[in-house]
Amino acid sequence: MSKQAAPWCPVAATVDVIGGKWKPTILFHLKDQPRRFNALRRLMPDITQRMLTLQLRAEDDGVILRTVHETVPPWVEYQFTERGLTLGPLLDAMEDWGHAYGRAPTTAPTSTAG
Repeated sequence: MSKQAAPWCPVAATVDVIGGKWKPTILFHLKDQPRRFNALRRLMPDITQRMLTLQLRAEDDGVILRTVHETVPPWVEYQFTERGLTLGPLLDAMEDWGHAYGRAPTTAPTSTAG
């Protein structure tokens, strides 16, 4: 018996590009403007430097362009490629849904003991 290939799914193809814990957030922050590595770190304080580096270096789907500026000291900038720009409406829809239905972080209750 031979295994039959699963039918192609466009949603799965999209998740392959934008899925994961950190990838959608990285893409969201690159959507409107190029960012340097440390700017991304400041926008995403919960991601480790190592994880951000891995996520940006693993970019093999053609949506993020990495540009090294050969200055002293050198610096690196990340931005969307033309293909990446096509994700803008999808990221906008995710942002809108998050505002409407997502749970905002809660702050710790303050003590009023006295």
